[in-house]
Amino acid sequence: MDVSEELRAEEGDGGRVTAEREQRCVEFAGIAGCDRAVAQCFLAENDWDMERAINSYFEPGVDLQSQDRTSAELGDPSVKQSMPVTSESCIDLTNDELLVNIASSGQTPETQSLEDEGHFSFLTWNIDGLDESNLQERARSVCSYLALYSPDIVLLQEVIPPYYAYLKKRAVSYTIIAGNDEGYFTAIMLKNSRVKLISQEIVPYPNTTMMRNLLIANVNLSGNHICLMTSHLESTKDHSKERLAQLHVLLKKMQEAPLSATVIYGGDTNLRDSEVQKIGGLPSNILDVWEFLGKPEHCRYTWDTKVNNNLRAPYTCRLRFDRILYRASGDGSQVIPNSLDLVGVEKLDCGRYPSDHWGLLCDFDVVL
Repeated sequence: MDVSEELRAEEGDGGRVTAEREQRCVEFAGIAGCDRAVAQCFLAENDWDMERAINSYFEPGVDLQSQDRTSAELGDPSVKQSMPVTSESCIDLTNDELLVNIASSGQTPETQSLEDEGHFSFLTWNIDGLDESNLQERARSVCSYLALYSPDIVLLQEVIPPYYAYLKKRAVSYTIIAGNDEGYFTAIMLKNSRVKLISQEIVPYPNTTMMRNLLIANVNLSGNHICLMTSHLESTKDHSKERLAQLHVLLKKMQEAPLSATVIYGGDTNLRDSEVQKIGGLPSNILDVWEFLGKPEHCRYTWDTKVNNNLRAPYTCRLRFDRILYRASGDGSQVIPNSLDLVGVEKLDCGRYPSDHWGLLCDFDVVL
């Protein structure tokens, strides 16, 4: 067999493997009653062995200690959780190579790489790790979304230690920076193949009663210096004064960042529009990405008890708690917001959503 024949044979084998994996995803989804993205994750995790994947899917859930979600206890750093340790091999559920190519675009890896250099994807999401109900299924769903969208940058809020351990085990193609190591905290995930970490910093909020701080990471992406920030500002209407004090710290840090950097904040601000108006709006050089993109109606509410029943709230409340803020670099930004979508809006098999918040998935253009 000559070289060309060998290449054709390899291409044929690759096509058969893809078709076989696609069929296994369909079969797994039918057996487990889940969607294809979840099926793909479990099969990839178990080396595409159907029996092992099914057994893994129906394993007992994450073992978390019972906790009360009162406002006082949410700020109690003494609350600890634990996650069972397993001996199974570490398979990255967010690795692009493990994604099943159900709808082929016809692009070669070379052209796809060139296109990637012209943009990057950014996800911010309060994943509600404090809610112990259906936690394992919801955590797996979050990993499924990471596998589906493969965002270059991920900013998370309400991460708890076992959830953090789960992400470190499953998302090995990311560098993960945590804002704390106990209670609940924020985290920044950087895709290793595209984003290089330069430095990191944690800025405390001195008067917080809820363990809140500001997590900052300076990174290089496609030759651009980007200063990433995430935070979970003080919660509830009664803590408006402290929340606005924390917002002041955040905005000050955004303005103090090097002029050579594009600054992007993403997180659960807990802000009401009236509070932003109360301080006279955002500084002139800082933009709210949702507003910058024309206030797309489908992304107006990120905390919506009218649709999201996770809290079983007896009231209807629709607010834009989760926001992305943007400051262009001083020498003319080479990074520009392009589109915005909600993530996590599909119900899981348990009848609940991955979180009580929708995530925000933003695509940025990179001018080369």
